[in-house]
Amino acid sequence: MHPMLNVAVRAAREAGKIINRASLDIDLLRVAQKAANDFVTEVDRAAEQAIIDVLLKAFPQHGILGEETGNAFGDATSEYQWIIDPLDGTTNFIHGMPVYAVSIALAHRGIVQQAVVYDPTRDELFTATRGAGAFLNSRRIRVSNRVRLEDSLIGTGFPFRKNDDIDTYLDMFKLVAQRCVGLRRPGAAAIDLAYVAAGRYDGFFETGLKPWDIAAGSLLITEAGGLVGNFAGDGDFLFNGEVLAATPRVYGQLVGLLQPYSKVSLSKPDGETKTQPASTADAQITALSGAAAKKTIGTLAVPGDKRPKTMPRRIKASYVAKPKPIEKSSPPSVYKPRRTKE
Repeated sequence: MHPMLNVAVRAAREAGKIINRASLDIDLLRVAQKAANDFVTEVDRAAEQAIIDVLLKAFPQHGILGEETGNAFGDATSEYQWIIDPLDGTTNFIHGMPVYAVSIALAHRGIVQQAVVYDPTRDELFTATRGAGAFLNSRRIRVSNRVRLEDSLIGTGFPFRKNDDIDTYLDMFKLVAQRCVGLRRPGAAAIDLAYVAAGRYDGFFETGLKPWDIAAGSLLITEAGGLVGNFAGDGDFLFNGEVLAATPRVYGQLVGLLQPYSKVSLSKPDGETKTQPASTADAQITALSGAAAKKTIGTLAVPGDKRPKTMPRRIKASYVAKPKPIEKSSPPSVYKPRRTKE
């Protein structure tokens, strides 16, 4: 396991201990409302602080982008940025529904390199290092091998904020629901993405997400052989909240259905933002977005205009190996002579 991933795993497990202890006394928790239907508990804050303490003890020069604390900790100018969601699925948690997870990702210059999604209720640890594959409790995982949307189980997330466009989402929901086996909405995007990586879902789509919701899960999927992008099929998804993930063949079919609903402009200049950031956390997200656009977009490959152009090689006759002559031999004898004692 990569040393940085090992530290992230330790941090996720520390947060998991806090969450599991608190789940035994949910009625005693203090719950605050950040916005309509958007909650935060003292457990979110305690778990995030535990994660930050572990990460900065090992890497004091790194930056932190947390759901609850923004970029208040660490070095905001560092090329290494930890993206943290201490409790993805807070609404589930405060209602006693055991579907939530800890999500930790490490981005270098805006590109996710390490990922951990930890489900403390099931003790399921999903991990990935860029270029080294994805794992569930140390066992390699792969996306499913389904190729038809009609045979696929798809995950999604319903709009829940006041200004969300529920009507547009219902149109998308109807399109996908009529084509697939079924739609599921557990309420924790980190778990949804991890389930795509593990082959439990064949695809997933949602809008209105933040980098800490999807950073770790997106790397899990690409390392498990899947594809991640926005509804238009482009790799610009980490910072605009429009996420589509699936097995390679199903991904293309979902893009065909959802592309008309994409809010991402493919012609928008790299690093350009349409609105001013509303907070320091949003400013940090914007900075990360600009860094990612200069090299790679999201967790996918280098954009086409940046790829080196290669010419096809001519194959010479001398490159082709000549077949070796077949040597005839008699069948082996089953008789074994006795060894004489000297």
